[in-house]
Amino acid sequence: MASRPSLKAKPKGKGGRKGAAPGADDGEATRAATAVRLVKEWTTWTMKTAKVAAHYGFIPLVIVIGMNSEPKPSITQLLSPV
Repeated sequence: MASRPSLKAKPKGKGGRKGAAPGADDGEATRAATAVRLVKEWTTWTMKTAKVAAHYGFIPLVIVIGMNSEPKPSITQLLSPV
């Protein structure tokens, strides 16, 4: 089984980028890092919310679909295991 990719940001080592002058283009890098962090947070929040919605909404969805099908069963027929 393949391992899951980590969404945590990896800590940067000492020195930053090689060959770049100190302070050169830091605004762009900071903006890009912030955008990536926000996308990761939004994605995580969306997936957690979708998981909760699917967890608590699946059985009611099946009951509603069953109630609207032909022939119309009673609620006891839908909830009985046979």
